[in-house]
Amino acid sequence: MEKVSYQNIDINRWDVGPSTFLASPEKGARLLNWHVNMSDGSVRDVIHWPESGSDLPLEKIHGGIPILFPFAGQCYHEGREGYWKDGSGEIRSMPCHGFAKDSRFAIRSIDQAGFEAELIQDGSFRENYPYEYTFLVIFHFLELSLQISLILENEGRTAIPWSAGMHPYFQVPWRKDLGRKDHLLSLDAGKAFQYQQGGQMVKRPAFPSPTPLDDRGLVNCIHYELRAPSAEVSLLNGEETIRVSEVGGAEVGTRTSFVTWSEDDAPYFCLEPWMSPPNAPENKSVKMVPPGAREEFTVEIELA
Repeated sequence: MEKVSYQNIDINRWDVGPSTFLASPEKGARLLNWHVNMSDGSVRDVIHWPESGSDLPLEKIHGGIPILFPFAGQCYHEGREGYWKDGSGEIRSMPCHGFAKDSRFAIRSIDQAGFEAELIQDGSFRENYPYEYTFLVIFHFLELSLQISLILENEGRTAIPWSAGMHPYFQVPWRKDLGRKDHLLSLDAGKAFQYQQGGQMVKRPAFPSPTPLDDRGLVNCIHYELRAPSAEVSLLNGEETIRVSEVGGAEVGTRTSFVTWSEDDAPYFCLEPWMSPPNAPENKSVKMVPPGAREEFTVEIELA
């Protein structure tokens, strides 16, 4: 494990078998890049990070795996963007995707296998999320996979709502001679809806599995009521598969939603595992952590 610097931010590097992982444990607990050194001497980026330097702050760059907490997606209260109603009936502000991705973390442990980091709670967070809690992010790096655990520990006397998630930017296409049309998305969802400007969510037919990745309907689409808590991106022949699966937590297999998103001509495609569809407080799909309890949402990303 090595340490380098990027925009005055400490970046740690793990080399595990053919895989190299770059992460910023103390800034957003964010993985920046995962690439695999192939046997022919080439390098395959699994998790995208821009090759050229950027003057943008780390949290503004499209790449890596941002952590979404306490709520994935944008909150709306009675159509008002960026607000939600807590259990006591008070209306509170909430940034899109929550505040963890832009926050500081303290390293609890770090070794050759990964790291565990705890959210440093700024006093302003209580205006958004008025609870007593500990939020942890744990990364475990393996030769051809990684596991990410999001853990919420309730330190108070009232139940805490959360609906967290992750926002992986997968490198697509994988080779310069390919396009997005040369890749497939496979997932088995019972329902789907399209997320539109202003928070409106329009129901649509679920996609057949597999679906070509250049289908424009996949942008800003939420896939839920999954028949299996996993999804895959592969080449048209089914090879070089990336699999994203929920593998840990008390409700594993019953709560995962996937959000698919990208931008036109972008070198990435986002296949995002969330604990529920967006706007969870208003849609009544938040998960509640009882006083004194500890809940976990663990996702594995693997080259299958």
